[in-house]
Amino acid sequence: MPGLDDIKGFADEHDDQVDQAMQKAGDVAGEKVGHADQIDKGVEWAQEHTGSGDSTDTEQQAPDQ
Repeated sequence: MPGLDDIKGFADEHDDQVDQAMQKAGDVAGEKVGHADQIDKGVEWAQEHTGSGDSTDTEQQAPDQ
């Protein structure tokens, strides 16, 4: 049985796939049970807190001048 470190390592290595899977699961849950806005907020929070970096990060950091 994988440990927490194994799961964290998987999420770090496959951040894009993990984010996509969470998005799909959130979409299905929103359709089935409603409350899509709340589910979307939860999915966004989870995506920000998994993997070594957030693949859904839309904010661009300005280069140092």
